[in-house]
Amino acid sequence: MEIYFKDEQIATKNLSPGLKVYGEKLIVENQIVDEEEVEVEYRLWNPYRSKLAGALLNGLANLNLANDYKILYLGASTGTTVSHISDIVYNGLIYAIEFSPITMRKLTRLADNRDNIAPILADANKPKSYMNLVEKVDFLYCDVAQPNQSELFMDNINLFLKKKANGLITIKSRSIDVSKNPKKVFKEEEKKLLENGFKILEKIKLEPYEKDHLALLVEKIF
Repeated sequence: MEIYFKDEQIATKNLSPGLKVYGEKLIVENQIVDEEEVEVEYRLWNPYRSKLAGALLNGLANLNLANDYKILYLGASTGTTVSHISDIVYNGLIYAIEFSPITMRKLTRLADNRDNIAPILADANKPKSYMNLVEKVDFLYCDVAQPNQSELFMDNINLFLKKKANGLITIKSRSIDVSKNPKKVFKEEEKKLLENGFKILEKIKLEPYEKDHLALLVEKIF
C-alpha cells in the first residue's frame, strides 16, 4: 500500500498531478525511477478532514490496499477521503455511495478527473438498490453517521465483500446515542459485529482528530 509518512504527516502520490481536491498542500520531490531522476507529486492527507488519515496516524497497522483493489465506499460525501484512496488504488475502482444530491455534484466533479471513482447516488441502507451497479469488492469502507451504522455496514459486507477480505467502519458514538458514554456505545457496536460473525482485527481511537469516534478494522467470517 503506497502511503507516505514524513515529519509526522501522511501523504499519497497524486493521481492527478497539479490538481488539488480540498485545498490540501502539494509537495514535489525528486526521485530516481529506472535510473532516471523524475519529479513525483504528493498530496498531504489532512487527518482533521479524513477519519482514515487520523486512524493511520494513530497507528492503524493492518490495512493493506493493493493498487488494483475494487472498493465500496459508503458515505463518500464530497470525496476528501475517496480522493486519497483513489491515489492508492490507482489501477482499481472505487464505488462511491452518497445519499445527498447536492454533495454528489462535488463528488461527480472529482470523478471527472479520476477514472477510478464511480459515484453512485444511493442510500447505503438499501444496498440491494445498487446491486446491479456494484461488483464483489476487495475492501469496504463505511463512514455513515447514522444510528444503525453498524447494521448497514454488515448488510453491505454480506452482499458485496469477497471472502477473506476486510472492511473498516468509523463509528460516531453521538450519532448512535448522544445520551450514552461513548465507551459503552463502542462496546455495544463491537458486540453486534462479533455476534454476527465478524472478527475485529484492530481498534483505533480517532482523537485528537475526531471526538468520540472509533475505527474498527474487521474481517467477516463466512
